[in-house]
Amino acid sequence: MHDADLRADTTPTPTMTMAQALNRALADALEADPSVLVFGEDVGPLGGVFRITDGLTARFGEERCFDTPLAEAGIVGSAVGLAMNGMRPVVEMQFDAFAYPAFEQIVDHVAKMGNRTRGAVRLPLVIRIPYAGGIGGVEHHSDSSEAYYAHTPGLTVVTPANPQDAYGLLRAAIAYPDPVIFLEPKKLYWTSGPVDTTAPLPELGRAKVIRDGTDATIIAYGPSVPVALAAADAAAEEGRSLQVVDVRSIVPFDDETVTAAVRSTGRAVVVAEAPGFASVASEIAARVSERCFHYLEAPVLRVTGFDTPFAPPKLEEYYLPSVDRLLDAVDRLQWDDAVDDGSGA
Repeated sequence: MHDADLRADTTPTPTMTMAQALNRALADALEADPSVLVFGEDVGPLGGVFRITDGLTARFGEERCFDTPLAEAGIVGSAVGLAMNGMRPVVEMQFDAFAYPAFEQIVDHVAKMGNRTRGAVRLPLVIRIPYAGGIGGVEHHSDSSEAYYAHTPGLTVVTPANPQDAYGLLRAAIAYPDPVIFLEPKKLYWTSGPVDTTAPLPELGRAKVIRDGTDATIIAYGPSVPVALAAADAAAEEGRSLQVVDVRSIVPFDDETVTAAVRSTGRAVVVAEAPGFASVASEIAARVSERCFHYLEAPVLRVTGFDTPFAPPKLEEYYLPSVDRLLDAVDRLQWDDAVDDGSGA
């Protein structure tokens, strides 16, 4: 082995926050492909509310990373036109609920253009949405709106739970030939971890078992993944072994990985911040129940946000799924009469 190879093998993988990983993904995409554009409210010189686009305008110029008027429908509508004409726009909705004024554009045009034209017109665009709670924001800054997008055929919906996936999934989303809703958990922006920017990009539509276990399977995505891992740590202290699956891709959903995990334990809990009724958690529970019925030792349970508007900042800790609520659900899996009472508890 040459000295150069030895040095490459011993170079430590850099540590980044999720915010830094997303910034690096955008920078690398802009560098690699001149058709990539980044735009939205305050994403230019300011670098975005969460500084995800910090430094991109200075590096790539105002023609590649630029501010827009405060008009979400106009932002997404412009992205549709640009994508139809050979560009790869990456747009930012400043907060989850701020995307709702653009919902008509997303549902009627972004999601349907490929089908409407029988595949003649593809829309390679990414809509980045900081979402979910955990930052002490008021109600219209803390929505978990994934069900709206997941319910809409024609949209790919992904959400990372760690810096490595934030980098890889965003690069993969930008390279994807069809529209992607990229949901970024706000409370995880400042979490850190190793990020290998040279690793192969993940395939959209693939979940990942991130912790092995034998007693029950916890299925989570985005901001709920750290809660699932913390619950698994707490359970291990009591002698219980919990497996954790990070969904990563809500649409397309990886039935193969998730159902194989549940079949290996015979018990499952789905955890998500969004209200439980008619939710992504409901869909996952239904899919697992249908595909794993003869393997299940107990009904599939859900631990979710409550079916109310998001709580005020001082009360959000009581609204969000917690380790205690998740472990309570795991305890209920041990009983033959375990049921999901629909409370999200």
